[in-house]
Amino acid sequence: MEIYKLIACASAGALLTASIGKAQDGPRGHWTGSIAMPAQNLDFELDLDTAPPLGWIGSISIPRMGASGIPLDPITFAEGRWTFHIKGGAGDPTMTATLSADGQILAGSLKQGASLAPFTLKRSGEPKVEVPKQSPPVRKEFLGTWEGKLEVGQTLRMVLKISNSILGSAAVLISPDQANAQMPVASIEQKESKLTLRVNVLGGIYSGEINKEATQLSGTWTQQGMSFPLVFQKTAEN
Repeated sequence: MEIYKLIACASAGALLTASIGKAQDGPRGHWTGSIAMPAQNLDFELDLDTAPPLGWIGSISIPRMGASGIPLDPITFAEGRWTFHIKGGAGDPTMTATLSADGQILAGSLKQGASLAPFTLKRSGEPKVEVPKQSPPVRKEFLGTWEGKLEVGQTLRMVLKISNSILGSAAVLISPDQANAQMPVASIEQKESKLTLRVNVLGGIYSGEINKEATQLSGTWTQQGMSFPLVFQKTAEN
């Protein structure tokens, strides 16, 4: 056999081995593609990895919206299809997808409420799952449940819950007017009377200051280059 044929066979064999390896690896990796929304296609990135003993972990990023680290939980596999639940999203957003035989394409659809949108993703590297980081504890006057209203062309009620544990502080932002969507706060920074919350799933930041009575947080919500006043009042249940 001529030398070039040997080289060609060796190259084909290497590519085949690599493809089989990726297929056996399941959907582990960094994926890029778009989802066909009613108005236009929306580019997004998907990261999937395994983390024993937790099993599969994952996150979604939407660069155009400045959103990152949107958690996927749970991630399951049944009857040849992968299912990823977008944690805390309104309308129980769920992605169902099938992995191609060579492990390079992940295609399926996103179901949110009554709507269904197809998507296609291509494998483009190693996984970069954004895992929530623990923030330092905050002072006790910041703890509890806070309620406010955000004026963004319409009035949206917002609920903020902040807690401490032996691991640090944690918070979640809830939107009752958007099917009680729950957005985890990625990082919490408290300096004296000031509080800064980064909500990566929305690409948003809240900066506020607590009053002397510890009953009100007055501040600003910033998202996609726009800022809106947002005042929280501590609820009576605290």
